[in-house]
Order: sequence, then C-alpha cells, then structure tokens
Amino acid sequence: MNTGPISHRQASAPQEPAVPAMIPDSASASDGVAVDYGDLYGALRDATVMMIDDEPTTIEVLQAFLESEGYKRFITTTESSRAMEMIVAEDPDVLLLDLHMPQVTGFDILTMLRHDARFRHTPVIVLTSATDSDTKLKALQLGASDFLAKPVDPSELALRLRNTLAAKAYQDRLTFYDSLTGLPNRRLFMDRLLWSLRCAKRENGSGAILHIDLDHFKKINDTLGHEIGDSVLIEVGHRLEGCAPALAVGENDGADSQPLLSRMGGDEFNLLLPIMPRVEDAVRTAGKILAAMKEPFSIDGHEVFLTASIGVAIFPNDGDSADALLKHTGVAMNQAKRQGRNTYEFYSPKMNARALERLKLENELRRALDRDELLPFYQPKVDVLTGCIAGAEVLLRWNHPQRGFVSPVEFIPLAEENGMIVEFGAWILRAACRQNRSWQSAGLPNVRVAVNVSARQFRDGGFLEILRYTLNDSGLDPRFLTLELTENTIMENAQENLDTLHAIKKMGVKLSVDDFGTGYSSLSYLKQLPLDELKIDRSFIMGIRTETDDAPIVTSIISMAHSLNLRVVMEGIEIERQLKFCRERGCDEYQGFLFSKPVPGIEFASRLKVQA
Repeated sequence: MNTGPISHRQASAPQEPAVPAMIPDSASASDGVAVDYGDLYGALRDATVMMIDDEPTTIEVLQAFLESEGYKRFITTTESSRAMEMIVAEDPDVLLLDLHMPQVTGFDILTMLRHDARFRHTPVIVLTSATDSDTKLKALQLGASDFLAKPVDPSELALRLRNTLAAKAYQDRLTFYDSLTGLPNRRLFMDRLLWSLRCAKRENGSGAILHIDLDHFKKINDTLGHEIGDSVLIEVGHRLEGCAPALAVGENDGADSQPLLSRMGGDEFNLLLPIMPRVEDAVRTAGKILAAMKEPFSIDGHEVFLTASIGVAIFPNDGDSADALLKHTGVAMNQAKRQGRNTYEFYSPKMNARALERLKLENELRRALDRDELLPFYQPKVDVLTGCIAGAEVLLRWNHPQRGFVSPVEFIPLAEENGMIVEFGAWILRAACRQNRSWQSAGLPNVRVAVNVSARQFRDGGFLEILRYTLNDSGLDPRFLTLELTENTIMENAQENLDTLHAIKKMGVKLSVDDFGTGYSSLSYLKQLPLDELKIDRSFIMGIRTETDDAPIVTSIISMAHSLNLRVVMEGIEIERQLKFCRERGCDEYQGFLFSKPVPGIEFASRLKVQA
C-alpha cells in the first residue's frame, strides 16, 4: 500500500497492493458476498490515481472532485507523449485515460501498457466524448477496464473508480498474497527482493534474508490432520510478524524499506530485511524468532510444540542475485538442521565448500558397503558388581581407503538423511548376530550383543521380516540379541510401535531404550512397553560433579527403572569417580572408555577369552 507523498516514490519500486484484504477471507470470487466497503474504501483512497488528458480543465475538475472524496495521491499530465515514461517511474494503481489526444493517443497508451508485463493488469478507466460503439469496442479490445463518457458525471466516476480499485485490490490479493496466512507470497517477495538488491548495489548498502523452516512439521499434519496443520501455520505467521524489526524510515524511504515476511510455500517462510546497518540486526531477529516459537501453540484443544531452523544470507556479500541468495539461505538452513535444529546458521563460502564436500562424501558412502569399507566394532558392557563383560554394543565404523576412519558423527546422519541407514542397519544386524554365534561356537562366554536400530529402519515395513530371517540365518538364540531404540523412535506413532515391540519381544529378542533422558523422558509410559533395559544418556553422568547436579535425577531414574524390572546401563563412564557413583546407586551395567573404547571383533574376543 502506498503510504507517502508521490514525490517520495522511488522509480520502479515494486508496490504492494493498495488493500491487501479487500474481501473477507471466507469470500471467493464466485461467492457473491456483499462487501462492507466502509473502512475498506478509506484504505482505497491511498491509491495513486494517474490522469492523462490533453485538456487541463478536465484534469483540474476531476482532481478537485476526487480530493473531496478523500483521494490524496495524483499523477497528472497533459502531454501524452510522456505518459509511459511517467507510468514506468510512478507505477500508478489506476489510470483515467482520454482516448483522443495529439501525438500519442489513448489507444496507443493502452497498447503499450498491455504489451508490458509490469502493467498488463493495471486498471484503465477510459474517458472520452466519443459515443460510437466502434470506439468503445476498440478500447475494450485493447484492455480498458471501464468506460466513461464525457462530460463525466462525478458521482458515477466515484462509483466506478471505487469498484475498479476494489477489483484490483482483490486481484492483487490473489496474485501477491498467500490465501491461507494472508502473508505476501513468493511472487511479491521476489519483487521486493530484486528491488532491495538494486538499492543495496546502488547505495552500497546491505540487507539480509532469513529462511525459516519449521522442524518436523509433517508430523503435525500426519497425526492431527491438515486442518490443525493449517491453523498452526496461520499462528506461526502471526508470531513471525511480531519478530520483524521496525526499521526507522527516513524522509526518502517508504514501505519498500520495511521488512517483508512471506510464506514461500508449505512450512517455509522468508523474512526480508532490505536495510540492515549491522549484522547484529539479523542475529537479534533470528533469536527473537526462535524465542517466539518456544511457547506451545494451542489449536482446537491440542497443544502443539514447534521449533524452527533458520538460514541467513547477507546481501550483496553472500550473493548478488535473487537465485543465489535463496540457494544460499537454503544451504545455511540445512546446516542449522544438521546442527540439531532449533537454531540459526549464516551462509559463508566455507559452508558452500562444506556442502560440496558433503556431496562427495555421500557418493563415497554409497559405495562403502560394496567395497567392504564398513566394519562392526564392539564396546563392552560391563557388570558393575563383578567387573566382567556382560555384553557389547555393536557400532558401525567406516574405514575409508584415503580418509582413514571417518567419524560416525559425519557419516551416520548422512546415511539417515539419504535412507542408506536401512541397508546399513540390516548389514550390521546380520554381522553382529553371526559374530556372536561364532564366539559361542568357539566356546567363549555367552554375552548379549546390542544393535542400534534407527527410527527410519524401525519404521521400514520389512524390519520384522529382516530380523526374523537374520536370527534364523545366523542360528543365534534370540535372547542373546538386544535391540536399542531411542525414546523418540519409540514414542513416534506410539501405538503402532507398541505392536511392533510386542512382535519383537515375542521372538525372544531383548529391548532397550537408548539415550534415556534426551527425548520424551516419560517413565510413566515405560511400564506400558515390553522393555528389558534402560540406558541412561552419557550427558547425565558428565553433568554429575556434586550431589546438587544431576545426581538426584539419575538416582530416581535408576530406582524407578528397577521398580519396573528393567536392567539399567550407564553410558559414558570415563573415570573411577563416575563408576563409584554408578555402583553406589545400584546401576547394573556400564560402558565407557574407563573399561574399553569400541574395538574390532578379534580384540573383543580376546577380552572374552580372559573371562572363560
């Protein structure tokens, strides 16, 4: 909407529709809804009206009348040869156009308008003294929106101008605004971004784009339905609007200098900061967005929790074209996802290089299994009281021919994202079962081998069949196999997962909750699950320095787990003091570098042989 005097308009600046919400959201073009014009048309009077007529008196009379009706912004000319130049510079909302003028006629101007994509839909009310049908027909064929005969009746002009602007406002809403949230859409965002880029280059300024992607939004649609999901998106839009900084507007600045929030589609939003004196402005804004998302969304009796991942690009440093900037905000946003979500990341050339390196690593990972580069390593699980090995957790390792051992922190998330984790999971399950059966055949003590099952692998439709086949193929007694699943994996689609857990339990396989305390932490729900073991996340033992730290929490977890007949394993034991704590609290088993790091199968067998 135009908000300042005409003299403050900057040439070719993209202009938001005069009335973004002309017709109620519940109305459609075919509803026949009676619009309450009242205050809505007060906003219409901020529209810029351009009059092109070779008769100065006509312009003066019409402008005087329209001013009395509340219209405030006018562009006028009696020189039709300058009309297109002025239209390009000022981008009016509506034209009042005389047809019969010397040099350049109204027909010529209509033709030029409709051949220019920028003004193809600008409404034009033709004013002419000609009354013949051929003139009217020609004007309409060239794209005139309405037709008024001279001398113009003022009341009729006011009515036709009002209706023309209302139709334009509604059309603009459909064209430039998202129908669900009412926010500017991708088209309007791109217009404003291109303009902001030109201004930044011309004035040696800078701006920023914040690309906001909601974390795990698909779960809301899948579990609560799309209607709830849509309501959440609307509320998210409201919260994000409150996070946009109100930039100071100078004498020669207008609406185009203000931040613009848009919904780009789905659960993605972009916030454009066209003027950004300091990088701290983008940091502060990203922080406000993350803070605004912390409060739960209350929708139709449902309490929904959401976080967001934000990618930030600064222009023109991070890109001097709209396409490059949007690509780079996407790269930065994906980096935020990899950092654990609910955070923001800035784009930099280093990040782009990292993305290329990541693509190379992914291609090499796809060939790792065929090239026998993947290895199972075993970390002992030790009985706290006896100090003997009670089992092992099998961990996937990648021995790259050039890179050496690649950190699991690098390649496991990558395998999760591209789906390779399902194939890798089946492979290591097979390797662990065969290895354990081999140790037993060699006369080594019987131990339980624990295999991590990823969420993606667990949800895979063929998981139970793969498990059943692997046990039969290896000949391993199921009671010597433990499957470790995280809390989040179990709790997602809890009822469906419960059926799968019972099916696994029926096979005789043990079940363990891994990294307990980092997810839902619902001890009350544990009693509904057919579990055998609970592993307390290493972050708890690392946080224990005094009795006032996490000690009471760990103590209560162990106590409640034992009341449910669950074996308790403490992860991350690295020093004697931590082991002493576990022993005093009645923990059953532990694993960690204090006893052993993960080792190859041969070395683990040697340790077992000592206990034989």
